Amino acid sequence: MLNRALRHYLRLVWRFVWRGALAFVVFSVALVLLFSVVPPPGSMVMVERKVQGLFQGEPITITRQWRSFDELSSNAKLAVIAAEDQRFPYHRGFDLVELKRAWQASQDGSRLRGASTLSQQTAKNVFLWSGRSWFRKGLEAWFTLLIETFWSKSRILEVYLNVAEWDTGVFGLEAAAQHYFGASGSALTERQASLLAAILPSPRTRSAARPDAQVERRSQWVRQQMRNLGGVGYLQRL
Repeated sequence: MLNRALRHYLRLVWRFVWRGALAFVVFSVALVLLFSVVPPPGSMVMVERKVQGLFQGEPITITRQWRSFDELSSNAKLAVIAAEDQRFPYHRGFDLVELKRAWQASQDGSRLRGASTLSQQTAKNVFLWSGRSWFRKGLEAWFTLLIETFWSKSRILEVYLNVAEWDTGVFGLEAAAQHYFGASGSALTERQASLLAAILPSPRTRSAARPDAQVERRSQWVRQQMRNLGGVGYLQRL
């Protein structure tokens, strides 16, 4: 009798898990397909900022203006690729070269390297919360595979540039360009674009308008990488 009851219970659990997993797959695929043609209304990072502001008693205003791919500065597109993911046109969401280097660095006891691609960052920003758990990383991998399957490279970059955070509450290239330079996100100079790309690793503690020595050095490096890639003509590979 006990074994029969246990088997029945396990069947119910398995049915619940299987149906839940199927529902998640269907929902996530539908969401990614929707956002392949419709601008995401926001991102999970934006939600986090609003919640943080409420808990801290200092409401955070979210500033964001969606711009289509063609309305975004080519200098900014190239600068972000040069700074964050130079093999972006060629990989399928995961840069195996950088992953290998990050693994070797961890084994050697060196400073950990960042190996997150623009596709991974887009998946994380739009669909997931911040964190470093294996569960969240697994979901990040799943959404990365989905957007690489259903979105073009230009769509991934378009969404990334519209949801990336460039200061507390400042999201997207258009808002960042106006926030730091009083300029349109479509008309950024090479230097302005490189400064915005330079602060991406820590946008809430660095300024593109008042760059410190570290930001200046990184922006110079970004501009050199932009030239090494062949200039804005590199974007034709997307």
